[in-house]
Amino acid sequence: MITAAVACLLVAAQTPEVVTPAGRRFFARADTAGVVARAESTLARAPRDVDSLLALGRAQASVWRYRDAVATYTRALDAEPLGTAIFLRHRGHRYISLRRFPEAIADLERAAAWDTSKYHCESVRGPSFDVWYHLGLAYYLTGDFTRAAAAYRRTLVSARSPDDTVAASDWLWMSLRRAGDEVAAARVLASIADTMRVQENVPYYRRLQLYAGRRTEADLRALMATGDLERATVGYGLATWHLVQGDTAAARALWREIVAGTYWPAFGFIAAETDLQRMP
Repeated sequence: MITAAVACLLVAAQTPEVVTPAGRRFFARADTAGVVARAESTLARAPRDVDSLLALGRAQASVWRYRDAVATYTRALDAEPLGTAIFLRHRGHRYISLRRFPEAIADLERAAAWDTSKYHCESVRGPSFDVWYHLGLAYYLTGDFTRAAAAYRRTLVSARSPDDTVAASDWLWMSLRRAGDEVAAARVLASIADTMRVQENVPYYRRLQLYAGRRTEADLRALMATGDLERATVGYGLATWHLVQGDTAAARALWREIVAGTYWPAFGFIAAETDLQRMP
């Protein structure tokens, strides 16, 4: 017999995280490693501990339980006011994952307004990079490319590694090109050297090299074929490259290829969705 508690869990598991305007339903992954249960157990011993709240939110997000992560970060905001910017940044990011862009912008603008010296940094580069990076993305996804470019310029100020630089530069280039500022976009590419030691954000690096004429479409297609996340990430840059050159048909074909995949939380996937809504 299925108990009421188990029945509730089954219903929750079947509830989609996202339902797109086109009617597609996206679901969380199964937590086969038990990361959420472990984080919940740790938090239960100190329900207002900031680090434990952050850890639970990250665990929930790692299995794409973004609605739960939003609830956790909301709880964290009530528990520790001095951590407001960090929690707003994380919640804003997860609102993006849930396609709730106005709420993401509201959180991230509030986070950007905080004096970041008043709370502990969550990484060596500090939280301001992530705040401006995600705020730029939220603006971009709503079609506000001018404000997106301004946010990504702020992001670059906080970059602490080549990986940071190429990620922010890529979205800055796309924002500038879609805002119609080709001259400023060209200056972005001029700062990207082929000798940069990029460790994690290779897809962004390859995209920038494509924009600069130092990689071919075939190079990027080969990288797209390595996985569903790469298809979304690399494919979106390739689509934008076609779009700004006036080949809307090629861009649209790539957007459709991306959203046919399964890695629905990827920024490239979300961006492809929003572009298809604007230019079906």
